[in-house]
Amino acid sequence: MNSRGWPWGKLLLLAALLLLAFATSLACGAVDVPLRETWRYLSGGGGSAQVQVILHDLRLPKAITALLAGAALAVSGLQMQTLFRNPLADPFILGLHAGSSLGVALVLLGGGGVILGAGSVLGNLSLVGAATLGAAVVLLLVLAVARRASNPATTLIVGLMAGHATGGLVTVLVHFSRLERLRAFMTWTAGSFGGVTWQQLGTFAPAVLLSLVAVTLLLKPLNALLLGEGYAATMGLRVRRARAGIIVCAALLAGSVTAYCGPIGFLGVAVPHFCRGLLRTADHRVLLPACALLGATLALLADVVAQLPGEGQVLPLNAVTSLIGAPVVTWVVLRGMRREGDGA
Repeated sequence: MNSRGWPWGKLLLLAALLLLAFATSLACGAVDVPLRETWRYLSGGGGSAQVQVILHDLRLPKAITALLAGAALAVSGLQMQTLFRNPLADPFILGLHAGSSLGVALVLLGGGGVILGAGSVLGNLSLVGAATLGAAVVLLLVLAVARRASNPATTLIVGLMAGHATGGLVTVLVHFSRLERLRAFMTWTAGSFGGVTWQQLGTFAPAVLLSLVAVTLLLKPLNALLLGEGYAATMGLRVRRARAGIIVCAALLAGSVTAYCGPIGFLGVAVPHFCRGLLRTADHRVLLPACALLGATLALLADVVAQLPGEGQVLPLNAVTSLIGAPVVTWVVLRGMRREGDGA
């Protein structure tokens, strides 16, 4: 695809929507901040002390977190759908979500998060560390299988089984946990962009950005895999090495988000389909930036919707993303059934 064939207009539209969603996220909340005040703060013009505290300490880190998390999950989902040639694949198909949940469950349901203080700096660090370690253990298992497996289906099955096994352990921990510990764990599973501080962004942002840069090095292998692993191998692609690279990048993106924000569902499934339908292409050189832009936009809008009840009430973020993603998944399944019917 040459530069003339690029859908620049649609990509610029997605970028404009992202800027609008980012400004809306900063302006909306328990205390309304006019867009004029928001722009004055962002442009370095200052503002009232209250506005500066609200934007700098609360809303700006949350908006940046949502932007990075949405982009990471969307790009990770795009990679998984291409690798496994499955339109319903998502970033957590390899069991990373379950691995992170087990790590957090061991801390919270085992009493560590309560002893340290779930809202304290040390308590937050313990949750991030536990989630990262849990995802890393599952990732190492999946990579060990991927290096030996001759096809991605084996890797997929191992990832699913690892997810079921760790999910079973979490269920056992939940069954024997105390009510206050269970409440803290359920809060984490609801997902949130608001718990990431500026200090944590110093780790989270580089992890996501470096992983996104690494994905750009895999654009040719991803496009080659669209034609099947056999054809890609005849083109000179080292399939197993490419598969391992894709899995590592997708896992780092999804694992980073899960560690810092909790398990955020459906964005990784829905956004790639939105982008394919909008751009009418399967070229990853176009889909990658589109997914990053639209994923970030939808994550910001989902967080805005979660704030709508007001008066200190916040909807669970996963409930909002499910309302976005579930219709898309249903549409994909029905479209597949219709195609099979037409083929018959």
